[in-house]
Amino acid sequence: MRGYSPRQREELSFPVVWRILTHPRVISADTIILFHSLPDEVNTHSLISTLRSRGKRILLPKVISPTEMTLHEYSGEESLAPGKYGIMEPITPEASAQPPVHKSINMDITGSPTVAIVPGVAFDKHGNRLGRGKGYYDRLLVGAHIYKIGVCFPFQLLDNIPHDEHDIRMDEIISQ
Repeated sequence: MRGYSPRQREELSFPVVWRILTHPRVISADTIILFHSLPDEVNTHSLISTLRSRGKRILLPKVISPTEMTLHEYSGEESLAPGKYGIMEPITPEASAQPPVHKSINMDITGSPTVAIVPGVAFDKHGNRLGRGKGYYDRLLVGAHIYKIGVCFPFQLLDNIPHDEHDIRMDEIISQ
């Protein structure tokens, strides 16, 4: 992605974002787990705002330790700050009045049905996901009974990628 201009990345992101916005599961979902994209990922910034303006409850992850992420409700761009890896995350002071929604999503989240939109470095046609190597999403999604949509650019969708038994498979991949 480093060889692409911001405009080119935006143009590549548009069909993916459109498919998400018009996806029947997203339309019917009350709660959507999303991510605030990095420059080398499908741009989700406008997607977050659009879905929230449509009355969706948006949950964004926050890295709280080398092995754990928590989910927090998005309440606007002003409620985000760069986190541990430079990813924009919900601001949560130490003695936060707003605790995480969940440390994991093994249990139901209020406002079901829920959909998770998940980033990846690469995906394959079988729903396997290659992340950045820390396993945050695999731990977060283990046992979750929600629909998982991986999002990527077309060149990140491969025939096969290496995967282990602990890797969480996506239900669907949207790449264009």
